[in-house]
Amino acid sequence: MRKSVALACRVLAATGLVEHVLGHISVRTSPDELLVRCRGPEEAGLRCTTAEDIRPVPLHGRPETGEWSVPNELPIHTEVLRRHPEATAVVHAHPPAVVTMALAGLPWLPLFGAYDIPAARLAADGIPVWPRSVLVNDHDLAGQMADALGDRPVLVLSGHGLVSVAGGDPETAVAQAVLQAIAVDTLARHTLAVAHAGGKPVPIPDEDLALLPDLGGAFNVTTMWRHVVRRTENP
Repeated sequence: MRKSVALACRVLAATGLVEHVLGHISVRTSPDELLVRCRGPEEAGLRCTTAEDIRPVPLHGRPETGEWSVPNELPIHTEVLRRHPEATAVVHAHPPAVVTMALAGLPWLPLFGAYDIPAARLAADGIPVWPRSVLVNDHDLAGQMADALGDRPVLVLSGHGLVSVAGGDPETAVAQAVLQAIAVDTLARHTLAVAHAGGKPVPIPDEDLALLPDLGGAFNVTTMWRHVVRRTENP
């Protein structure tokens, strides 16, 4: 599982969802423990994440990770996992397009349909935005953030980035949480492009949205994950 989380961190970097050393992924491994991406003594950024950088920490209590330091925003992970027993994986990333779109105050709308069905459905069901642009480094702030997330799979942090959450078996949950973040980034980039071109972002008609098929996890998660992993390994 540590190898899987390390690979997912490299995917975040390869797809442009994180820059440099910021961003992290966690996965629940037991009722009282999670694995999370930490910074090691030879920290070189998420693009260079190895299994050694993925360390076990308690869900409750003080983490001890030796030479590795836990993320300053570890409460993002622990608070979401505490409040959502069904959640397995949490991704925190800083996609530049998502940050810019939130700062511009542009609406999160299903601009397109068949082009990216998962992104369209995320937007149609609602992508909440937390207006705070702070380091989420304590449980009070993380609690406010978790309240804003509610039961949605993705939360945009204004001027900061996003949090993506998924449940189920750990391998699938990590992949799904990353792919949700990629979908929101795709939506942000296209919304910004429309606005930059002088257009007004508008949602597709409800009848078109209703006709979009559910392609299922075998395609939306398994096949897409295989694709982004291959892109990461063979840039």
